[in-house]
Amino acid sequence: MQYIRSLQNQSTAGADDCFLCQAAQAPDDVTRKSRLLLWTTEHSVVLMNKFPYTNGHLLVAPRAHKADLDDLSSDELLDLQQQTVVVTKLLKRAMSPQGFNIGMNLGRCAGAGLPGHLHQHIVPRWNGDVNFMAVVGEVRIVPQALQQLYEELLRVRATG
Repeated sequence: MQYIRSLQNQSTAGADDCFLCQAAQAPDDVTRKSRLLLWTTEHSVVLMNKFPYTNGHLLVAPRAHKADLDDLSSDELLDLQQQTVVVTKLLKRAMSPQGFNIGMNLGRCAGAGLPGHLHQHIVPRWNGDVNFMAVVGEVRIVPQALQQLYEELLRVRATG
């Protein structure tokens, strides 16, 4: 319900109200953790999805509040893709997925929950991970607490 209620606010969110912008500006480790921020680069922000499709669902977004791919500079586009590669390597080491769904929803009609700030979804997948719960009950099963996975991803990233 928290996610559903947030959609109305997110559809008109400017940079001041944007959870991606707020994560990118997190001033300390406590705030970073509360925003599920894993790391930032000069051009990108990497964080866990607070409402994941499956365990390990991460987001990579430009630091700048931009809605369309053609708004990004060449450096921003390159870093977005480079961080996506870093994320897939991290998830492989931390969770051993057998595949990934990687993509963007650009615009509300395409499914973007935050159409004002583009972001890439990286969703780890395993053979047989699709179950009836998401189809019949509109419920997703996430087998690990977000904070537990957050700590694990930071630990694995730190070990190189």
